[in-house]
Amino acid sequence: MKPVYRGAALMALQCLLVLAVAGKFAWDRDRLPRAWASATPVDPNLPIRGRYVVLQLRVEPAAGNDSWPTARLAAENGRLAAHPVASGGVPVWRRSPQVWVLAEPVAYFIPEHAADPSRVGPGEELWAEVSVPPSGPPRPVRLGIKKDGAIRPLDLQ
Repeated sequence: MKPVYRGAALMALQCLLVLAVAGKFAWDRDRLPRAWASATPVDPNLPIRGRYVVLQLRVEPAAGNDSWPTARLAAENGRLAAHPVASGGVPVWRRSPQVWVLAEPVAYFIPEHAADPSRVGPGEELWAEVSVPPSGPPRPVRLGIKKDGAIRPLDLQ
């Protein structure tokens, strides 16, 4: 086989791999349950990775549990809920008696020309809509601003 044909075959294989990953994420985005979670921005920019916002997501803990290191995430009543598990879950931290957050923050990538969504006005909160896979961390789908009890999704395109 000539080197040019081997190179073309390798290029086709790499394209198939990228398309398979993109297809899996598109499938997950359509099929997985979604929930809104209160988000605290951590880091708005890193030149190596591009423009993004790192979000620390707050979860609603299961009633009656004071401390547990890992949780299984679920979408319940439109919110991101956490149920304790012995192993195989997502690590969570207890910030205060009422505030539980995911130990690992998630990144939400934003376009270059979009305004920084982590800067919110007085009386506003940043929220993230996430898809909740059966295992592993949630994946951010879009951001929203909560004001006067209602979440308004942001148009960052």
